[in-house]
Order: sequence, then structure tokens, then C-alpha cells
Amino acid sequence: MRIILTLVLILFFLGTIAVLAQRRNREASPKIPDGVTAHRDLVYAKDGHERQKLDLYVPADTGENLPLIIWIHGGAWRGGDKTHYTPMAYLNAGYAGASINYRLSQHAIFPAQIEDVKAAVRWLRANAETYHLDPNRFAVWGSSAGGHLVAMLGTAGDVTEFEVGENLEVSSQVQAVVDYFGPTDFLQMDAHRFPDGLVHDAPDSPESQLVGGPIQEHKDRVAKANPITYVSKDDPPFLIIHGDQDKLVPFHQSVLLKDALEEAGVRVTFYRVEGGGHGWFRDPKVPELTKAFLAQHLKPTQSR
Repeated sequence: MRIILTLVLILFFLGTIAVLAQRRNREASPKIPDGVTAHRDLVYAKDGHERQKLDLYVPADTGENLPLIIWIHGGAWRGGDKTHYTPMAYLNAGYAGASINYRLSQHAIFPAQIEDVKAAVRWLRANAETYHLDPNRFAVWGSSAGGHLVAMLGTAGDVTEFEVGENLEVSSQVQAVVDYFGPTDFLQMDAHRFPDGLVHDAPDSPESQLVGGPIQEHKDRVAKANPITYVSKDDPPFLIIHGDQDKLVPFHQSVLLKDALEEAGVRVTFYRVEGGGHGWFRDPKVPELTKAFLAQHLKPTQSR
């Protein structure tokens, strides 16, 4: 009898945890604003992987040629999902939105991830007229692993090696990049990490899993996955934001990218969040800078 009672209590406890977790997930997911149409699970790669889909959010009654904010989720390239569209509030401010899923490192190693997000951008541009988007006003925004991929889109927009799939007649280049604490040069991460921070040289680190082996043993693959490798003077403007107490992606990673962009003559706004960790910033300057940056480069006539 005691064993049965114990099992019942355990099942009740586990059920309570599951309910609370579901409730937290519902509360964490931002509500779609009224008047916005959500187009879910649009396939951007025919006969491809189940992850090669995107969600598109289009506000009604805002006219044609909407600027588009494309969100690319983080999750160490091995987790995350498009369903949580972080810039949801911007849909009330005259922007359309898109959120992209891409193959994770357990599905395919790099460059599959940049190939996917490029294919998604091309699909959005090829279908811009259908969804009332302005194909010349695309911004990408991502955090952590998503920050790495948006930086790659910004600097490798003209790298044809990564153009795979359909809609190759249109460009995957974007007009602005918002990079929140994305990694850049994996080989330098451990040299600048906190003593209790993530060990990136480990063979099972997210970076090693992304390139298909220990990063220090595959330096050519790491260079290929480094957005700094592709920096050139014609890259779009960047906003880079990083906390200086980040224990997962060292702050120095964003400094490296900022320095390379400035040296090439690319417009870059760089903001250091003092005391900031790996996201969840409370600094009011972060949303202020982001809002102003997107308005400047996607709505230039309104930001003056």
C-alpha cells in the first residue's frame, strides 16, 4: 500500500511540474498583436528537411512594401525553435516579421545552417510581392547562435558558395544586422572565457558539434564558420550588443567582429552591457538602440 501511495505522489508531482512548465511556455510566448496575420510553417526548401520552414507575420491595413525583421533563434545550434518571435512588438510599428527554423547540428554540420537561412531569405525576397514586403528592406536579428548566423548573413551575403536550393535568381543579402552576443572566432573563445564559463575547445562543445569535430583540430572548418572571414566594405550596417559578464559567449567575440567591421569601413554600432550576462538584459539602452537602429535603416525617411 505504501509503495502504491508513493507512486501516486510521484505521478502527481511529475504531472504538476509538466502543467507548470506548459504554463510558463505559454506565458513566455508573446501574443500575436491584433490585426496581424500569421502564416505558419512556410516551406522554403522543397522536399527538404522538416526544419526548413519559416513563420511569417504580416500586419493588415499598413499598405504595401513593408520592411521585414527576420528573427533567427539561438540555442547553441542544437536547440531552439521559430515559434518564439522575439520582435513581436515591432509588428505594431509598421514592420512585418519572419522567424526561421534551420537544420541543427545534430541534423547536419556547418555550413548547413548558413545555407538554410540564406535559402529562407531568398524565399522571402522571391515571395515579397505576395506578402506585401519590400524586398529592399530586410533586417536580420538574432541572439547567441542566432547572432552568429545573422552576422554570417551580413558578411557572407555575397558568398555564392553558401547559396544552395531554390530561388537562386534572387539575393540573400540583407540591409541591416542586429547581432546580440553572437560568437565569431571559435578558436579564441577559451582564451577569454571566465574560469567557470563554458569550455569551447571540448570535443562535445556546441562549436565542436557545429563543425563536426574538436574546433582546435579543424581550424579550416572554424575559419569557414567565422563571419569575420568574409567582412568587406560593402557589408550592411551592424548593431552589436554584448554583456561583458557573459559566461557562455565571451564578450571579446563581439569586439573581434566590431574591430573587423570598422577596419573595413562598415557602419557599426557597438554597445557593451556592463554587468550583462548571456542575454536577459535589464539595461533600457538595449531596446532603445535596437529600435533606433532598425528605424534608421528600414525606415530612413521616418527616423530623421
